Amino acid sequence: MGSDADEPADAGRAPGWAEAITGFRRYLVAELNRSPETVRAYSADLAGLRGHASRAGCPDLADLDLTILRSWLATMRVAGAAPATLARRASLARVFSAFAARRGYLASDVAARLVGGRARRQVPQILSVEAARELLQVGPGLAGRTAAPVGRAAADPGGAPAGRTARRDREVAVRDALRLRDAAVLELLYGSGIRVSELCGLDLGDVDDDRRLLRVHGKGGRERSVPFGVPAAAALRGWRASSGRPMLATPSAGAALLVGQRGGRLDARAVRRILERCAAAGVVPAGLTPHGLRHSAATHMLEGGADLRSVQEFLGHASLATTQIYTHVTPERLRAAFEQAHPRA
Repeated sequence: MGSDADEPADAGRAPGWAEAITGFRRYLVAELNRSPETVRAYSADLAGLRGHASRAGCPDLADLDLTILRSWLATMRVAGAAPATLARRASLARVFSAFAARRGYLASDVAARLVGGRARRQVPQILSVEAARELLQVGPGLAGRTAAPVGRAAADPGGAPAGRTARRDREVAVRDALRLRDAAVLELLYGSGIRVSELCGLDLGDVDDDRRLLRVHGKGGRERSVPFGVPAAAALRGWRASSGRPMLATPSAGAALLVGQRGGRLDARAVRRILERCAAAGVVPAGLTPHGLRHSAATHMLEGGADLRSVQEFLGHASLATTQIYTHVTPERLRAAFEQAHPRA
């Protein structure tokens, strides 16, 4: 017996957009194990497709056809949508159309012959080994430069001189805690190559100090163990000491390993701001992202002699093909391999 996602719609009904999109959302979660972020993005894209079809005089789902889908993509292309965006939305249209045809929302798979643009494979910006070392040494010291402590850290103990002194002492302690936090963030991002979402999702119980392993919850709900090195272990010890996490955490943090300036679980925007501070100080190139640190880690592993399968496990990729997109062979490594292996080098 098939799942609910593959059962046809009731005979005689004319299901519309809202019902089909609701069913598709359930299918993405139950059958394809997509993340909440992916489901939200796909829902927004389908809402855009629905609006385009309505403006084209085809408000009913049953009116959807290949011409409407092609004009939807063409309109976005003219508006300047990136190739990656067009490729993603063409892929979504094909998946949704096939699902809707199976369920009986559409009479046929109208997107079966839809051809979307192929996203250009771009190598993310990466750091050299020397630049990564400088980031880990200097970056944490930039914490607290751009904003005064807020929330619990800014509570004014009083207006008297003694109260103002206590407040200043508290703010200094918070900045010190942020430096410890940023050291842990940067060491884990680069040292373990984890995604920023995985970093922010770590709990205290996900750290195995004895074996120096992180229990990471990746895409699609997949769980893996990722090693971290001695410098990251030292940064984690400093962060979890009394002058680190306990100085910032509020009850809203729960079991979160990393917390933000307001005391709750750290989010991806705060991590990006850490790198923006580093770029503003000239420590890293402008535009470096957490993903760039992940890619740097993978590239440096390959340059150090790691095989592609090991890097695949390290990054948590389900497919080796994905790892090949993330990684590239530097000219220096290619030259070294050529001189070592080729008889005419």
